[in-house]
Amino acid sequence: MEKFEQLGVIPVNYAVLRSLYSDYNSPRNKIANLEKEGKIIRLKRGLYVVSPNISRQLLSVELIANHIYGTSYVSMESALRYYGLIPEQVYVIRSMTTNRSKKFENSIGKFEYITVNEEYYSVGIKLQTVDNKYTFLIATPEKALCDMITTTSLPKIQSTKALRVYLEDDLRIDMSGLVNMDTDIIQECVKTGKKKEVLKLLLKLLQQ
Repeated sequence: MEKFEQLGVIPVNYAVLRSLYSDYNSPRNKIANLEKEGKIIRLKRGLYVVSPNISRQLLSVELIANHIYGTSYVSMESALRYYGLIPEQVYVIRSMTTNRSKKFENSIGKFEYITVNEEYYSVGIKLQTVDNKYTFLIATPEKALCDMITTTSLPKIQSTKALRVYLEDDLRIDMSGLVNMDTDIIQECVKTGKKKEVLKLLLKLLQQ
């Protein structure tokens, strides 16, 4: 087994890979060859992950998103899809960050990071553990929905009826999945986020 296989699906930086091959005359060349052979995948400059062909494990785009640019958490359509609240496949993994907005693209996919203020950022984040192997930060379903509302262009929404149409027709949300949403999280988003009137309509809709 190659040394790097022990890394599994966890993204690692160049320094970690280099330390694995410190006994080589040229660790840099060894790492370059691993990438050329498709054994490791470059996620961005200086960040890599073991190819699933080698690790025999599925890569987690959520975990990768956390590592590419931080501090960040996966949200919006990406989180809603993760929870099974929307049916469509997601082609851009969107995350929220307190840093500058950025976009990245690699062979795994497209990753977008949207800036929000620190107070709003800290609301409604969970640490998701997968198979006791790794964890990543992701929005709760409530926060993911609030992020969709507060950071994207919306049609004119001035009633709960108009909001329901937006959720069902534009986002294609499974409305039955909203029944058990935690309205306390949405109330915190109203206090700290943008588009407060629409978020208040969301609260009202969930309480009907």
